[in-house]
Amino acid sequence: MLGLTPLGTIHTLISLIAVITGFAAVIRDRRIDPSNGLGRTYLIATVVTCLTALGIFQHGGFGKPHALAIITLVVLGVAGVARRTSLFGGTARYVETVGYSATLFFHMVPAVAETATRLPPGAPWAASPDAPVVQSITAALFVVFLLGAALQVRRLRASGPAIRIVPTIEL
Repeated sequence: MLGLTPLGTIHTLISLIAVITGFAAVIRDRRIDPSNGLGRTYLIATVVTCLTALGIFQHGGFGKPHALAIITLVVLGVAGVARRTSLFGGTARYVETVGYSATLFFHMVPAVAETATRLPPGAPWAASPDAPVVQSITAALFVVFLLGAALQVRRLRASGPAIRIVPTIEL
């Protein structure tokens, strides 16, 4: 299928689940909320997408897609820590919300690059992921992410301070 390995096919299918549930969550809930089904599905599919990405070496050794997978996992971890601990104090809900949204943007970077370099079959839009058309679309998506993140922060500020119950560990 479009020059994909079996792992690449599985990776692509799981990433589509992540992207669809991520956008559905943002549309429905105005954010990715891991306390509901859409949010949990997004997070699980994103982790699996990142892990499968680390096994794809279609273009040689370790590269930008592998680095993006690791960055995505780190951002998911930071957002999870913000949700479950008091480490970030009053900024925790902002860190969590913008962090999860950033991971949705991270999904779009390889999605655009892979789509543009593979479709239409036989005459793709771009010769490489570094082609100007791919870079322009990615830049536009980054602006959309920044606007969306600003709207999320504005909404959180308007909702007032969050009452967070953070579990403590007693030794």
